[in-house]
Amino acid sequence: MGLLVLTGVVSLGWWMVRDPVSEFVTSEPGMDNRGAGAVIADIDIGAYFESMKVVESSLQESWPRFRGASYDNICRSPIPLIESFPKEGPRIKWKVEMGEGYAAAAIYKGFVYVLDYDETERADVLRCFSLEEGTELWRRGYYINLKRNHGMSRTIPAVSDDYVVTIGPRNHVMCVRRQDGAFVWGLNVEKEFKSEIPQWYSGQCPLIDRNRAIIATGGSALVVAVDLASGDILWETPNEQQWLVSHSSIMPFEFQGTNMYVYSASGGVCGIAADGPEEGTILWETRAWNHLVVAPSPVCLPDGKIFLTAGYGAGSMVLQLSKSGSGFSVDVLQEYAPREGLACEQQTPVVFEGHLLGILPKDAGPLRNQLVCVHPDDFTKVIWSSGSDKRFGLGPYMIADNKLFIVNDDATLTIARPGTSKYIELDSYRVLEDGRDAWGPIAVADGYLIMRDATTMVCLDMARER
Repeated sequence: MGLLVLTGVVSLGWWMVRDPVSEFVTSEPGMDNRGAGAVIADIDIGAYFESMKVVESSLQESWPRFRGASYDNICRSPIPLIESFPKEGPRIKWKVEMGEGYAAAAIYKGFVYVLDYDETERADVLRCFSLEEGTELWRRGYYINLKRNHGMSRTIPAVSDDYVVTIGPRNHVMCVRRQDGAFVWGLNVEKEFKSEIPQWYSGQCPLIDRNRAIIATGGSALVVAVDLASGDILWETPNEQQWLVSHSSIMPFEFQGTNMYVYSASGGVCGIAADGPEEGTILWETRAWNHLVVAPSPVCLPDGKIFLTAGYGAGSMVLQLSKSGSGFSVDVLQEYAPREGLACEQQTPVVFEGHLLGILPKDAGPLRNQLVCVHPDDFTKVIWSSGSDKRFGLGPYMIADNKLFIVNDDATLTIARPGTSKYIELDSYRVLEDGRDAWGPIAVADGYLIMRDATTMVCLDMARER
């Protein structure tokens, strides 16, 4: 009995003085196999190719990139679109199964381009379809092992008359010939610029401006311009602040005669000269807007206001850009929490007649998940909302034929009026019966609307007359 008591006392003493976490290692940035010393796989970009069919198209309209031709999520096609759905539901032209994710379509003169993830081949693949038939014509990509992380695919290709540029989940950039998918060049951003992959994979959509691709890289450079024809790096913007790549996409902005690229990075926001002798240099920057997770892109207004927003409680900020001598200055006009004004978690707001329209996040108080319109001079002043009985999720919204098209999480498509005085809903219909996580942005061209949920892409004929 005495021996048992002695053993117990010794054990208790050992337990009290021992540090139970002495062998634990603190989890710090750069230690998750993404920082210095990590082994980055060599990916043979463009090595995968399949050709299925060749078709011609007489269609001429395009939705060539994220947020459309004018970067504002407004389709200016003269084709009238329906205001209500037929009793039997929307006219579905075609639908196709996709790898799990949210990558959405670009459309160019009768052809659809989407960067998918093929789980069977374990490859990022750019897929080309006929807009009218839904027939897959070719696919070009590269083999890469990805683990499901809230899906896999994220981004929208950028398309010009000659080229298609994509950014994959791990920031692999690929450029192919638009007509037939012939490989032109590839860029492993993570390897070449020692940059980190954002949490939940890359959400940045590429930008084609004139004869170059504009890509945010982080790491040793903040942004680079790549010649479309050759793949040569034309310029690099120094990353002196060591900002990281965010999920936000670069937005072109012309302000008082100066063309620039506005980028909301993880660490701050800046304007980069888009042409002229200063091309590629930072014209202005501020760390006032500094959040780890930034998905919506900057909304740049003609008067120099720049609206910035993010989820996870970040709320929003409004900057005022001004000409200052030979350069620019930037001041913070507004900064507020999600429940105090317009804020968005994932999608980028749209501008209608000077007013900003967007869907509020779940932490926005009584107006959570409602579509709202705010005053052009005060983004905390809500003019109208969709109402407590009409709440939306993280899905996309855009304007076409003077109508709002809004997709809810469950793939319900709502048609409404984008007025500046009140919300007017025209009709709604659940397009995909088992729809879920329908977060990929909408594309519209020639009266056809393309939307998707986590696993299915569908093309609807929305033309009033065909």
